Amino acid sequence: MARGERGVTPQSEDFSSWYNELVTKAQLVERGPAKGTMVIRPYGYRVWELLQAELDRRIKDTGHENAYFPLFIPESYLKREAEHVEGFSPELAVVTHAGGKELEESLVVRPTSETVIGEMMAKWVSSYRDLPLLLNQWANVVRWELRPRMFLRTTEFLWQEGHTAHADEADAMRETLQMLDVYTEMARDIAAIPVVPGEKTPGERFAGAVKTFSIEGMMRDGKALQAGTSHYLGTNFAKAFDIQYSDDAGVLRLCHTTSWGMSTRMIGGVIMTHGDDKGLVLPPKLAPYQVVIVPIARGEQTDDVLEAVRELATRLKAAGIRVHVDDRPQVSPGFKFNDWELRGVPIRLEIGPRDLAAGTALMAKRLGDEGKTAITLADAPETLADALEDFQQYLLQRAMDFRESATTTVDSWSEFTEAVATGWARTLHCGQPACEDEIKAATAATPRCIPADGPAESGNCVCCKAPSAYGKRVLFGRSY
Repeated sequence: MARGERGVTPQSEDFSSWYNELVTKAQLVERGPAKGTMVIRPYGYRVWELLQAELDRRIKDTGHENAYFPLFIPESYLKREAEHVEGFSPELAVVTHAGGKELEESLVVRPTSETVIGEMMAKWVSSYRDLPLLLNQWANVVRWELRPRMFLRTTEFLWQEGHTAHADEADAMRETLQMLDVYTEMARDIAAIPVVPGEKTPGERFAGAVKTFSIEGMMRDGKALQAGTSHYLGTNFAKAFDIQYSDDAGVLRLCHTTSWGMSTRMIGGVIMTHGDDKGLVLPPKLAPYQVVIVPIARGEQTDDVLEAVRELATRLKAAGIRVHVDDRPQVSPGFKFNDWELRGVPIRLEIGPRDLAAGTALMAKRLGDEGKTAITLADAPETLADALEDFQQYLLQRAMDFRESATTTVDSWSEFTEAVATGWARTLHCGQPACEDEIKAATAATPRCIPADGPAESGNCVCCKAPSAYGKRVLFGRSY
């Protein structure tokens, strides 16, 4: 198949072009009519639905309840938390006119919901008996992007945002780290992305947060993707919105709040972690179709083959496998093979008259060196379930091996610049924002996180030689 028709630019030639071509050719997304917006096509939205369902279950299992809050937020709400409004001001979309008239107060289109939810928390919390208040919202948000890229940075995107209120710092920090663990599990177990969880440096914190934690994944071009964040907000928003509770002694105290979120950016992470020059590679747990069956027959053999294929598809569905039969008569089997390879289907089955006579099908995995393997139709549900689980684990291990091969522990500036040119560097850092800015200006690398499992270590900053600030090494890399 000619690259100009359905194929994509090789990653080694131009990773950015590879990505931009793939998201449209694999029928995940189209550019929206307004700058920076996207239309998520059914195939791409199904990936989101699968991820959303898994995450929503985990959120509810940890005691949170879903709610919904307004899209429009009074501008004065954002101004009540100074760091918050300062951090978001360049990204805000503001409505000044509605109903043919100028509004008395401008409305901000939701960039995040700490402020409006904080206002509601102040109404709903009065006693320690009301705590903890554990809320989650599935919504769209708007952050004006100057350099949009589908799924990764768009003016409007979909996400969940959790918001909770607690009696004290200890309980709020337990919540913050619990949700970081949930995101880590989601990335690892569902998206097959081995992420590094850790705390952000002060210069990389969420606007208005006391502490910010993130999960960082390595894409196949060596860059980092922040795939989820969890913030301990202290009492900053409680002060701004008067979120107080009466303790068991009747004393009024400020709540400690948290917020945390994961978005459609994760789909971009899946694409860039697993994809190759042939197209998408989807982990089975997020694949709209885990198995595609291509019947191969002509003439009088066609009806028998199609009947057997549909009977097999029914059995696979009953076994919980998402299966699709590609019986398009107008395109060749070869076109179908390339098409589903481009769209990342984990396993393809081919069934023709000879296979049917032998009671077998030919199985081809999207990645791997084993080529096509004959499997028996009688045992197909069990065989394919095992093969899908193996493929999920294969992708995780492959991504982990790649990340480790592209992550270097460094102590000198020359080692650092070499490491971040193609991957990540583990190094000591002074923690000063000015030094972070100097490193970014020189290398385009930023501190991704202070890894939670990093061993204790002290020494001098790789850039300015001042004493290290964190008692362990910091992960640096270029990022999306």
